[in-house]
Amino acid sequence: MKNFSKVALLALFIASGSFLTSCSDDDSAAPQTLYQKLGGTTMVADPNNPGQMIEQGRLSYRSVVDSTITLIVSDIVVGAPGNLGEHFAPVISEALSGNTTNVAILSDNLTDFFSANTGGGATNTYTGLNMVAAHDPAQNPRMGKKSNNAEYDKFIGYVGAAAGLNGVTDPALINEVVAVLESLRAPIVQE
Repeated sequence: MKNFSKVALLALFIASGSFLTSCSDDDSAAPQTLYQKLGGTTMVADPNNPGQMIEQGRLSYRSVVDSTITLIVSDIVVGAPGNLGEHFAPVISEALSGNTTNVAILSDNLTDFFSANTGGGATNTYTGLNMVAAHDPAQNPRMGKKSNNAEYDKFIGYVGAAAGLNGVTDPALINEVVAVLESLRAPIVQE
């Protein structure tokens, strides 16, 4: 499951295959960032906000993030063994009672974080908590408990599944996403 989980997580962050762009044919061009590979700064219509535009790279991340959140919530609602419900209990409890404000904040924060840290440039910034504080319930009241390695592996699996739901199939891109997620393991896994 660990290998599938990493692939799933990477796939989730890669988002929809329709958002992917091809590499330049110019061999002298600088290598593309992951954000550029996911669509970069090309402006496209925002399906969630009619009449507004969004960078294609950001839309790709947001699509995968939102799909991941949906998969986690679905797992919690059906009570699957080993679900990640305790981690997101404060946010999920609010959402189930009709208040989706903190779910939207979670989506925005994750989208900001990945967009800013994978080459999104000046138009994408992350101003949230650092990874240690964000995943420590003592410092972040929206976090229900600290994570262990098995739970982080399961999260990576959700990301991979979400990527698949968004048409991501390129193994090279998936490997890049998994590398980003693995680089975050140490500050996130605190148990």
